[in-house]
Amino acid sequence: MTTNQDAGAPKASKGGVLNRRRIALLGSVFAVALAGAVAVEPVFGPSAPAFAQNPIQAPAVNQPPSFADIVEAVKPAVVGVRVKTAERETQTSQTLEDMPFFRDLPKDHPLRRFFDDFGFQQDSPNRDRFGRGPRGEGPRQHRRFGMAQGSGFFISADGYVITNNHVVENADEVELTTDAGDTLKAKIIGTDPRTDLALLKVDGAGKDFPFVKLAGAAPRIGEWVVAIGNPFGLGGTVTAGIVSARGRDIGSGPYDDFLQIDAAVNRGNSGGPTFNMQGEVVGVNTAIFSPSGGNVGIAFAVPSEVASHVVASLKENGTVTRGWLGIQIQPITEDIAASIGLEDTKGALVAEPQADSPAAKAGIKAGDAITKVDGQVVEGPRELSRQIANLEPGKETALTVWRDGKEQTITVKLGTLPDDPQMAKADNPRGSDQDKGAGSRALTDYGLELDSARNMPGAGSEGVVVTDVATDSALVDRLKSGDIILEVGGEKVSRPSQVAEILSTAKADGKKAVLLRVKSGDSTRFVAIPTDHG
Repeated sequence: MTTNQDAGAPKASKGGVLNRRRIALLGSVFAVALAGAVAVEPVFGPSAPAFAQNPIQAPAVNQPPSFADIVEAVKPAVVGVRVKTAERETQTSQTLEDMPFFRDLPKDHPLRRFFDDFGFQQDSPNRDRFGRGPRGEGPRQHRRFGMAQGSGFFISADGYVITNNHVVENADEVELTTDAGDTLKAKIIGTDPRTDLALLKVDGAGKDFPFVKLAGAAPRIGEWVVAIGNPFGLGGTVTAGIVSARGRDIGSGPYDDFLQIDAAVNRGNSGGPTFNMQGEVVGVNTAIFSPSGGNVGIAFAVPSEVASHVVASLKENGTVTRGWLGIQIQPITEDIAASIGLEDTKGALVAEPQADSPAAKAGIKAGDAITKVDGQVVEGPRELSRQIANLEPGKETALTVWRDGKEQTITVKLGTLPDDPQMAKADNPRGSDQDKGAGSRALTDYGLELDSARNMPGAGSEGVVVTDVATDSALVDRLKSGDIILEVGGEKVSRPSQVAEILSTAKADGKKAVLLRVKSGDSTRFVAIPTDHG
């Protein structure tokens, strides 16, 4: 029995049911496909919610800092630096007439003029085929121009710009390109090769330039920094990173004190600024460490506190004057500290005062350990060099010195660091042979063979010469054949037997090491040797 509803309902064929099912399935697939892009409404009424989904939501995370505001504020103060240099170059002796293709060219042909500009002599009745003139004068000379690029930044509204010395070195013309695309002529106010800094000046003509401030304090290791510059001529390039290290010595000189950053720095970034998160310049980008010549995440910048001192001096004097002691110094090792009675290795050991230098005049002696400058602790030789260099010439400076097992203060009136300081050289007259062989094998327990200097041609008359160092000697890395031992434990020596005697006495007195003053070539240094080799 059927109901009226059943009777009145149309009977679908088997094929029709399959068709409706196929359409419904395709509609579902279409809905799922769109769900990944936008939310969709159910397509087929109540049956569709099984396929409706919400967009995927990623969990909230802390975003890295944005540098956009800082860059927007400081970028207008950064400039590209283009340098033009000219070098005179003698023309080649080759003439156009030596080249078959050019022989038939008219005399005024553009190609002749072009190649003449690039070093090819045109045939002339007044010159031979080698370019020589009728009076025998040499070939004409042409100027070859070279271009270099770097970066810089304004530090004042009236147009002072900091860059690197190596960017503008030997420059004939300097042009700056601003962030807005303007080209400005600049002149060099002064340079300082020792810190690789240079100060430029643009004629402002009443125009106020956007400028940035040098930071007054060093950044902490791990702080964010932003570098802006002109790498490969791509002006206005911004990169970011962190301060990787401070106080880096890259071997460019005694005043090395670089910041190390991992912001991408490449050729052309030289002279550009590195900013902190307050928009202050913390460093002047100067060098990169790169086996390939490109960025590997190790760049070096001159700290802002160094740049401030140098720039102030360049602006006032056009050059940088530094304090000068006039001494050769070396690190204090643990052995040296033990031999002179110091508790630690801080300070710098005076290897030799330069003749007539401020240090020599004040009474500084070889073997003195300088531990403080005006009350500030000296960490090592490099720090001593920087501390003295930062003081004004003529200043009376108090040096705390460790000498003969006790501390004393010596006041030195600093001199001016010469551009090319020359070290004093000792006079070494030859002596007699009366001590030949005396005690020459007295230090065999140390793996050393010695002889009196006066017995060695060219060694002079003072000291004891090291004639051999055994390969298994503990001193093989400290002494070498030809070294001259001038003093042992502060006493001058002229015979090997004296060296052995002083070492023996020091060991009996309970000393762990003894200090030798050694001359190697034209320089002197100190070497500590332990007393427990006998």
